[in-house]
Amino acid sequence: MNDELALIFAFAAGMVLGGVFFGGLWWTVRKCVETAYPARWMLGSALARMSITLAGFYFVSAGQLKPLLVCLVGFIAGRMIVTRLTRPAVQAPAKTQETRHAT
Repeated sequence: MNDELALIFAFAAGMVLGGVFFGGLWWTVRKCVETAYPARWMLGSALARMSITLAGFYFVSAGQLKPLLVCLVGFIAGRMIVTRLTRPAVQAPAKTQETRHAT
């Protein structure tokens, strides 16, 4: 039971890491549109997001392969969730009035 609990924790930690990484990426891209120095934001965000993610994977794995792989699966699940939540709303196409050519 203890091994299963550790794997559940690894999956949940992977989801959190995925949410932080890809949520931070989404926030950074939105922020870069508004700022005068987008390169600084992108570089700083990339370094921060990668540092947090790599440190999280390191601590969750505890030197073992199984928790690392489960954490990776959770990371991908977190990515899918953030992608769904941050997707722009689909707008219905505007109705256009057809013009009559050569009638």
